[in-house]
Amino acid sequence: MATSVPGVLAHFAHIDGAADAIRELKATGHKDLTVYCAMHNHELEEAIGDPISAVRYWTLFFGLLGCASGFSLAIWMSSDWPLLVGGKPITAIPSFVVIGFELTILFGSLATVAAIIILSAMKSLKGRPYHPKFSDDHIGIFVPCSGEQAAAVEQLLVGHGSVEVSRDA
Repeated sequence: MATSVPGVLAHFAHIDGAADAIRELKATGHKDLTVYCAMHNHELEEAIGDPISAVRYWTLFFGLLGCASGFSLAIWMSSDWPLLVGGKPITAIPSFVVIGFELTILFGSLATVAAIIILSAMKSLKGRPYHPKFSDDHIGIFVPCSGEQAAAVEQLLVGHGSVEVSRDA
């Protein structure tokens, strides 16, 4: 069973208040925020300021690896079993484009799925509180902190229009 992370959980009904609270929390040094929202929102994403995911680099690297593997495999097989047809060269690159393309898509898509699973497992949210309203119409912000710091965070969140604030010990 996962231990709970101590901190402050706030419910917001309006995106503007939540985004302002996130910006101020970031400015005061709280970097490890967890924000819950039912749907994607550009204002919240901008306020959070998370870097772009590394999944795209996995896809690019393994896609290029797949393309190189496809061409290498086809060239190796055609030079290992040479068939002369109509005076064409044994390693005719245009005929290998299909296998290169197919392995690019295969390797890239499998790497994307693997990257999503691995990177999601690395950033686990176990032990952090959640409320079902966050899947409906509220925005949730969880700030891991304790003691005196929790009181200051709670006051900041209430000042930005939080509907409900609770502390998890």
